[in-house]
Amino acid sequence: MGEEASGDNKVKETIEAVTGLVKAVPVYEDAVQPAAKQIGKSLETIGKAINVALAPVGMLVWGYEKCQEFISTKVADRLKDVPPEDIITPKPNVAGPAIEALRYTGHEESLSDMYANLLAAAMDKSTADGAHPAFVEIIKQLTPDEAKLIAYFMRRQAFPIVSVRADNKEMGQGGYDVAVNVSLFGQKAELALPDLVPSYLDNLARLGLIDIRAVSYSDVTHYNELESSGKLASYKAEIELSGHIFNVVRGGVSVTNLGNQFGRVCVNGHPKTSENPA
Repeated sequence: MGEEASGDNKVKETIEAVTGLVKAVPVYEDAVQPAAKQIGKSLETIGKAINVALAPVGMLVWGYEKCQEFISTKVADRLKDVPPEDIITPKPNVAGPAIEALRYTGHEESLSDMYANLLAAAMDKSTADGAHPAFVEIIKQLTPDEAKLIAYFMRRQAFPIVSVRADNKEMGQGGYDVAVNVSLFGQKAELALPDLVPSYLDNLARLGLIDIRAVSYSDVTHYNELESSGKLASYKAEIELSGHIFNVVRGGVSVTNLGNQFGRVCVNGHPKTSENPA
């Protein structure tokens, strides 16, 4: 009984130490002010309109109480199976920026889940070394759809993409790209804006989480579903109607070492390893 009480106290003390960091995060109460005060009387009408448009943003910004509630519920839930003696105070260069960023993205569940996973990993002695400070900046630069997409990439499977080309019928005349990095990822990851997947891929590659390969998978059956999809059929009809030859250039997406580490730490429900098939 005494050991159980001691364990509970250790967990409580550690969570209180983390929530104490929330107090150190500055709260800018004047972040959303009537623009009319800044741009003068002549623009008062526009200023009022801007203020009305920004008002909901102010309601979404989390204060101390909301961040504290998040840590004592979501983060604590992720640590419930960790032995109390393994729960440690996280490094300030991880916890501090994570809590500050959480204030502005806490309302987005797919992103706040990543912060919860990162904070929990930073508070677990066995995983703290993998909680890289750069992960806060990476999450800050993700949309909710991109968070879902990187979670999808944690699966052990092939991730085929193709670029669609319209080639001229005359030999040596060249052609042009109609669409680059076409995939079925949007539907498979159930994204809100599947048409933006090519841009999402560029951003994930920019952040160092994935590589976009121009080399085809050796097992070409990985491309069957994509190349027989309605998406490719519509491109083909459009290209052939214009008098060009329809062609595809096969490629794929692979997760980098950084992406795998980010997935293990920040993505909920991921496998321990995530090597993509070639």
